[in-house]
Amino acid sequence: MDFLTPVLEGFGVALQPMNLLFCLIGVTLGMFVGVLPGLGPAASIAILLPVTYTLDETAAIIMLAGIFYGALYGGTITAILLRLPGEASSAVTALDGYAMARNGRAGTALGVAAISSFVGGTVAIVALTFVAPVVAGFALDFGPPEFAALALLGILMVATLGTGSALKSIVAAALGLLLASIGQDPIDGTGRLNFGSDQLFDGIPFVIVAMGLFGVGEILYNLESVRKARGRLPEVGRVYPSKKDLRASSGAMGRGSVVGFVFGVLPGGGAVMSSMVSYAMEKRVSRTPKLFGRGAIQGVAGPETASNAAASSSMIPLLSLGIPANASMAVIFGALLLQGITPGPLLVEDRPDLFWGVVNSMYLGNILLVLMCLPLIGVFVRIVRIPVAVLGPVALIITLVGVYTVRMSVFDMFLIIGLGVIGYLMKKTGFEPAPLVLAFILGGILESAFRRSMRIFDGQLTGFFTHPIAATLLVAMAVLVAFTMLKAFRAARAGKAADDVPEEDRTTRV
Repeated sequence: MDFLTPVLEGFGVALQPMNLLFCLIGVTLGMFVGVLPGLGPAASIAILLPVTYTLDETAAIIMLAGIFYGALYGGTITAILLRLPGEASSAVTALDGYAMARNGRAGTALGVAAISSFVGGTVAIVALTFVAPVVAGFALDFGPPEFAALALLGILMVATLGTGSALKSIVAAALGLLLASIGQDPIDGTGRLNFGSDQLFDGIPFVIVAMGLFGVGEILYNLESVRKARGRLPEVGRVYPSKKDLRASSGAMGRGSVVGFVFGVLPGGGAVMSSMVSYAMEKRVSRTPKLFGRGAIQGVAGPETASNAAASSSMIPLLSLGIPANASMAVIFGALLLQGITPGPLLVEDRPDLFWGVVNSMYLGNILLVLMCLPLIGVFVRIVRIPVAVLGPVALIITLVGVYTVRMSVFDMFLIIGLGVIGYLMKKTGFEPAPLVLAFILGGILESAFRRSMRIFDGQLTGFFTHPIAATLLVAMAVLVAFTMLKAFRAARAGKAADDVPEEDRTTRV
């Protein structure tokens, strides 16, 4: 009964008219963002950070969370109808979703995707309801050594488990740690790396980093790489799947829920990786793997369930441990800090209204999404045909005005443009901004916890191994590094073996 009381009170918070309104605004904005290729939820949340200053903290986080998981719904629609994924995780769904649309089953694909998204999100939220308080209670025993080890493990996981180059992710994370060290020393308060600038004495505000790299950087990149939807829109037809389709996809939904929940909790995992793992799993367990890529309904149900389950479960490390699992969670983490709220194990006890209000709003948000997404398909397709050359400059102006309103500082505008150029160059050269932003967030936690630990241990690193939890995390870190190095070594050997094959042998094989 003690457990149910705050949960039920959280529903009362989520159902307050203002919070319900911002939940609706968030999921609606998220769907619109999802259908726009390239922008993504992290960039959209970053652009809207200045707006959260004027909102109640619970309403603000409910809205930002709605944008995050709402974008996953929106990205699926254009991925299926136009083979134009509006969100990165929807690229996997496009493989079989678009094939189904070409085969005259666009409506079925959209219906299965909507139901799968709802199932994955709801299952993960139920698990979140029971798991997050347990994790938070467990984390109450964490001291500086445990938080230092956890933060370092999080940075390494983000750098090594991503979908891109591990080396480039590590370089980006190192740059994030460097930027995090600008400003006041967290222990003695002395200034460092501020180049004598008063504006940098307190460091670079997170809102500037997030809006610059995700907002301005993404806008500049998309303005250069404009993609237009081609071809006719396929007939949607019946959007409600038959009983046969639901039976065929039910197993994929169940497996996708588990995969998504697990990968959503892991730093660096998230919706993209979970959808890829789910697709590979469905193809492996299928009796007809040759149908994948040609319109297999499991190829839509599995990835969609997994990506939405991951979106919900990524709230666990954020709210319970204060560790963001992906780029969007990092921006929401920053929004909480801007509101004067520190995410972590004490949040459940100190602010149960916020914690349970946000969690329970996700139940309502999933219901709103499944009711809204299919009727609005026609509107979304028209939106995706709006030229990026029109949307980009408008979004850029909104971003610059928004960042100016935070501190009324012209210096911040120049700073955000500089970071935007860095974000653009990173995208152009194959570096992802997400590891940088996550390392920027975790860097402050890591430094403060590590230096406090060194004081406790009198400067002896071996002191970490006297704490069982910290020692376990460090061992996990060593295993992760060894796995990454082994993977890179095998890839290098495979490449060398391919290079050693004589040219005439290659020609013969072809």
